Amino acid sequence: MKKIFTAETPELAMEAAAAEFGVAADRITFNVIEQGKKGILGIGRVDAQVEAEYEPSKRDVAIAYLTDVLRSMGAEVTLEAEETEDGLKIEIIGDTSGNIIGRRGETLDALQYLTSMAANKSDREYYRISLDSCGYRDKRKTALEELTAKISKTVLRTGRPVTLEPMNPYERRIIHAAVSSIEGVSSKSIGEEPYRKVVISSDNPRRDTRGGRGNKGDRRDGHRDDFKNSRRRGERKPTSMDLNKTSFEREYKRPKLEESDLITGDLYGKIEL
Repeated sequence: MKKIFTAETPELAMEAAAAEFGVAADRITFNVIEQGKKGILGIGRVDAQVEAEYEPSKRDVAIAYLTDVLRSMGAEVTLEAEETEDGLKIEIIGDTSGNIIGRRGETLDALQYLTSMAANKSDREYYRISLDSCGYRDKRKTALEELTAKISKTVLRTGRPVTLEPMNPYERRIIHAAVSSIEGVSSKSIGEEPYRKVVISSDNPRRDTRGGRGNKGDRRDGHRDDFKNSRRRGERKPTSMDLNKTSFEREYKRPKLEESDLITGDLYGKIEL
């Protein structure tokens, strides 16, 4: 990026360039086109001209882009950037950070995605951008790991799989990693983005082993005896459909769902900041 800046002196022109580019002057390449002249009583005065060339790094692009977006949102925050092995981690600090995080971190995820797109549009080498605010990422990770442990315990007890609500890839990876450390359960992702979900299943699903093969007529006679007794107790008269039910159908009772079996967004979506 090249641009010519004009001021009374070359130094003032360089300061203007640094202010517009948003970086220190020593990161800009300058070429003085015109030194400028003061003139006499304003007559013959010529402004200085400086050509400034600056190629912003991906770090600079990310910070500048995020700063503009947050300013447009009316967020009164500051940014702290830290270089990591594979990219840049930016911490958003301020009293309005709760609005920046959003429900289940959706706003924070969107900002992270857009900032990454802005920083990586110049070339193909990917530069990872990670956004956080008020330690939300660590809190969310802990909450998801606790959720995984709780659901896995339920799955091991009931033998029935549990499907979680849709999550983004980052959160699904946390769930899969947590499940891999728990013996007796496994996990997989199903569905299409953005509604892809994690299913946690038992490695030994429960099977019904009740009952056995007996004499069909005996079972039928037993049904009739039971129904005769029920009539003596004042219960309803059995129908032909009742007589044809198997012992399993008659004895089956729908299990009462416990609170731990009901997986809702509220169970893991609320994190106290």
